[in-house]
Amino acid sequence: MPSALPDGEPVPDDGALPAHALAGAAERPLGFYLHVPYCATRCGYCDFNTYTATELRGTGGVLASRDNYADTLIDEVRLARKVLGDDPRPVRTVFVGGGTPTLLAADDLVRMLGAIRDEFGLADDAEITTEANPESVDPRYLETLRAGGFNRISFGMQSARQHVLKVLDRTHTPGRPEACVAEARAVGFEHVNLDLIYGTPGESDDDWRASLDAALGAGPDHVSAYALIVEEGTQLARRIRRGEVPMTDDDVHADRYLIADEVLSGAGFDWYEVSNWATSAAGRCLHNELYWRGADWWGAGPGAHSHVGGVRWWNVKHPGAYAGALAAGRSPGAGRELLSEEDRRVERILLELRLREGCPLSLLRVEGLAAAGRALSEGLLESVAYGEGRAVLTLRGRLLADAVVRDLVD
Repeated sequence: MPSALPDGEPVPDDGALPAHALAGAAERPLGFYLHVPYCATRCGYCDFNTYTATELRGTGGVLASRDNYADTLIDEVRLARKVLGDDPRPVRTVFVGGGTPTLLAADDLVRMLGAIRDEFGLADDAEITTEANPESVDPRYLETLRAGGFNRISFGMQSARQHVLKVLDRTHTPGRPEACVAEARAVGFEHVNLDLIYGTPGESDDDWRASLDAALGAGPDHVSAYALIVEEGTQLARRIRRGEVPMTDDDVHADRYLIADEVLSGAGFDWYEVSNWATSAAGRCLHNELYWRGADWWGAGPGAHSHVGGVRWWNVKHPGAYAGALAAGRSPGAGRELLSEEDRRVERILLELRLREGCPLSLLRVEGLAAAGRALSEGLLESVAYGEGRAVLTLRGRLLADAVVRDLVD
């Protein structure tokens, strides 16, 4: 969750939504994202809304403490129940992200999930995920999560090579993420993801292949692979500017993506979103699919974003300000926007084109349809899907996904 927040109109103190936002809600799935903003250290490439103990010292007082964070977040879950009123939907997905959610006690994560279960109910087949730092969990911790209702876990692996991890300022040791997969499987986790990053300065093709091989050898059923993005204001950006490490290269990113798709496909993983591969439909991250398909979700926590029925809002960033608002009985919302039909059409194209099923050509205007025709002739869209009325990216199209999306929207 990037740290910068957009502008927007004020959120009412009680968080109330316009009546139209809940119209037809029963037909849309509902998910929860729970943001835990704490990290033991700050990774050099990270631009997310996260805080170390040093960064929080003296800025939030007792309200910003991670010791009572679960209680604060549960207050927002209860606020969500009031705002959504008699909404009958059980929650379909819960995703706990960060930051490092597993810096909290396992019992705290279970209590946060329990609040959602108590206030809304969970669907019988609900997907319940947490992210985890490999060094912050052990078998007992994982067993507590599994017994408390979590059935999916995502470990931040990033790389199997020590020198690559060092550039990223990652603190875990190579081999620990793979061991975590085995530990999670042993306590009954049904679905396990490993997150990888490619294109780190100093990483070679062989390094990247070694990371992929190590990830596959661990036995996850889902792998996410993201190109490193150097965000302004990060330690990595400053190091590149000083000439300490080279700038990342788009051509290298493309080559690494091709390697990832070749290796993962060869191991029985199918891509279902440009940066995500799974061994089966059941292995997909359903929570992320809520985002990509414009469903409803409530984001609880500092800086978290929410969307319900065409209304999008975001919370204040700082944990102290967030906790203070809830302690005072106010919504922690910092701003919101009401999406027009055109906004939602454009967002559908932006997001759905990245999916394996693509987006309907019926979403495109005249200029977009002409651009789709050009993309087809250039081998960026699949011809069979196009004939069936859908824009679906080819492998080459995935390499140029952002450019294709811009053309179709324009």
